[in-house]
Amino acid sequence: MQVTIARSRFDAVVFDLDGVVTQTSAVHAAAWKRLFDAYLEKRAARTGEARDGALAPFDLTSDYRLYVDGKPRYDGVRDFLASRGIDLPWGDPSDPPDRETVCGLGNGKNDLFNAEVREHGVKTFPSTITLIRSLRDAGVKVGLMSSSENTVRILDATGTTALFDVRVDGLVAKETGLPGKPDPAMYLETARRLGVDAARSVVIEDALSGVEAGRRGGFGLVIGVDRLDQAGALREHGADVVVDDLAEVGVTA
Repeated sequence: MQVTIARSRFDAVVFDLDGVVTQTSAVHAAAWKRLFDAYLEKRAARTGEARDGALAPFDLTSDYRLYVDGKPRYDGVRDFLASRGIDLPWGDPSDPPDRETVCGLGNGKNDLFNAEVREHGVKTFPSTITLIRSLRDAGVKVGLMSSSENTVRILDATGTTALFDVRVDGLVAKETGLPGKPDPAMYLETARRLGVDAARSVVIEDALSGVEAGRRGGFGLVIGVDRLDQAGALREHGADVVVDDLAEVGVTA
């Protein structure tokens, strides 16, 4: 499918980071699986429960897509555990990774993710970078929205910081108390900082929670990028159009 972003209709485009700009979704997914599989195995050993049902291994397709993809880290921990009927104390953001709290597990996941990034680096999607440059050349403002608290590190590692006029990430959300996706607050804050109306802005997302946030925020166009073979689900959650890659998106006056 070919999609066109017309400068006459839209003043800005807001990109998600993981899975849209950078090829880090697989890194996140692997870190989540390592974290949850280790925790569930430890819990099974302690309680004597079988490794099926509530304590079955984390599924890289359904569990990742439904419970953690695109969400703030602690929300992902809470939502996945809730899906298995497990209720842990929230804890404190300073909790160490071995503490059995939502924050402790979330911090463990962050350590796993950062270790993978340090060892293997981060790649961008070339078609996304090409689209961003085309948008800037056409006078369209470009924003970045990410639930990740590692956004600055990732942008520095990929040399893409200067491509974005505005960045709203997990650190900004923590400082300002903004709720994460599927709530539209972070996307709306990005539009506000860009000085544009949501109705004249585009959201580009690969996560179900992200396209839902774009739709709930009243954005003029929500483009879903299908990285996980979930085109139908992206449409159901709010994507106006779905593409396999941003090479299918062009810019006109």
